[in-house]
Amino acid sequence: MLNQLRLIIKTMRPRQWPKNLFVLAGLIFDGQLSNFTSLSVTLLAFALFCLASSLVYIINDLTDIKSDQLHPQKRKRPLASGQLSQKTAIIAALILIIITFPIAFSLNVNFGLIITGYFLLMLAYSFWLKDIPIIDVMIIAAGFVLRVAAGVVVIVTTEFSPWLFVATTFLALFIALGKRRAEIDLLEGAADSHRQVLKGYSLELLDQLLTIVMASTLMTYCLYTFSSPITPGNHVMMLTIPFVIYGLFRYLYLIRMEHIGGAPEEIVLTDLPMQIAVGLWGLTIVIILYIL
Repeated sequence: MLNQLRLIIKTMRPRQWPKNLFVLAGLIFDGQLSNFTSLSVTLLAFALFCLASSLVYIINDLTDIKSDQLHPQKRKRPLASGQLSQKTAIIAALILIIITFPIAFSLNVNFGLIITGYFLLMLAYSFWLKDIPIIDVMIIAAGFVLRVAAGVVVIVTTEFSPWLFVATTFLALFIALGKRRAEIDLLEGAADSHRQVLKGYSLELLDQLLTIVMASTLMTYCLYTFSSPITPGNHVMMLTIPFVIYGLFRYLYLIRMEHIGGAPEEIVLTDLPMQIAVGLWGLTIVIILYIL
């Protein structure tokens, strides 16, 4: 029982949960981090998104067992390796459904609609949209935007800049395109046998798209620092721009020169320079919005 529970938790991908921290964007950038009520509901929203995303991962692993068995890394997953039975995974998925969505709607109707929309969109991605080039990375980006929107609707926001939604979209596209490039680089000539959508990409195309999206990410974030109504009128939020530039450049360096990036969350959890950049960016934002 304990071993099966451990395998279920592994299949739920807790290492992917940091992606759901985007739910906290509304709380932080609206200046409500010290508001206990807003903080409480936002943390609950974060936990529910972790459960919803874990539900998607379980369903995705159930449907991709055969293709995962051909992948040099994914074949080690509990379902693909046969360590976790399909029956146990299905039961776990049903339990997550029973827990997640009723609590989400009781928290906030709009939040419930957003998390349901996220779940349905990710299901469509898993069963169909993930095989369509360009659309696949746009769906991934939409998932991050929905996370931000979910964090906004659960609190009473005063001023949340729309530029953050745009910057989030481009950042998510940048990460998704980088992941596709890392997969092609890792799998080389056998890429399309592991993931069908990789047939529609080439390293040259992805490099061009990465350049465009990285520039767009930086531009929209800069526009946020200049125009957000909640930031100080002296544009001191511009001090966070160097950290964003370094983070983008560092990620591009890692996928181009170090040939890693197939699992972006691993970079954040293991790459010290990236951790320092993200940490200093976050610290600077807190100082600017809550202390100055």
